[in-house]
Amino acid sequence: MVLLAEEEDDSLLKECETTVASLEKQLEAAELKAMLSGESDGNNAILAINSGAGGTESQDWAEMLLRMYIRWGERNDYKTEVLDMQYGEEAGIKSATVNFTGDYAYGYLKAEIGVHRLVRISPYDSNKRRHTSFASVFVYPEIADDVEVEINPDDLKVDVYRASGPGGQGVNTTDSAVRITHQPTGIVVQCQNERSQHKNKASAMKVLRARLYEVEMEKKDEEKKAKEKEKRKIEWGSQIRSYVLHPYRMVKDLRTNVEMGNVDAVLDGDIDRFIEAYLLKEDVTA
Repeated sequence: MVLLAEEEDDSLLKECETTVASLEKQLEAAELKAMLSGESDGNNAILAINSGAGGTESQDWAEMLLRMYIRWGERNDYKTEVLDMQYGEEAGIKSATVNFTGDYAYGYLKAEIGVHRLVRISPYDSNKRRHTSFASVFVYPEIADDVEVEINPDDLKVDVYRASGPGGQGVNTTDSAVRITHQPTGIVVQCQNERSQHKNKASAMKVLRARLYEVEMEKKDEEKKAKEKEKRKIEWGSQIRSYVLHPYRMVKDLRTNVEMGNVDAVLDGDIDRFIEAYLLKEDVTA
């Protein structure tokens, strides 16, 4: 820099600044990839969203989160596939399960596990009062076919039913939706995205394998097991991030204190800053 100053060449100085900025970005990217060294970090991800207490308000919020994550996937070149969607009676969704396909999908999305809180003037309240809504997000690594996960067919209860759309409307004329209950653990998975019962069952089994694999990993990892037991209700005190639309506009991650004022951008999938800050924090405190 001293030599450049002596040369008094502005073009060289700008070129140097551009090079330094590029190197900093490459270093940050390499640092993030270095942190994603967990056994399943490089895997595809299965993300599940569940609305909290509060009926239509929370169900609408769950649908907003679903759109946010699908937009995040598009921004980062991940292939997304909605495996299951349970619609609310009036609006929004009760739950959804989405498959993200691409390198390190699980490594990044694991940063989103927890309860997300929305504060806004309700579009469903004629008195225009402020409401607080909650929705939970869980993420599981998709397990490769060559990874052995023992599932006894006798332990499975398989139910088929007719898929439904918004407001309870039937969207299929055949019983193509599939619900699988793993009786020893009580884990329930379901899929109704495809018109084929066979395809829905295959997708549901993929989700079940992922969840059973996660259970096994938790048994081997006491810290994860403790966190699993610590799961709390989807309400006050358990949120990881707040999205405030009124009386001011701000998204704040309560684990890292990272804030963003452009709420619209965040809800459109711009959440990389929150994910990266969480991963960096986890690496430092590990």
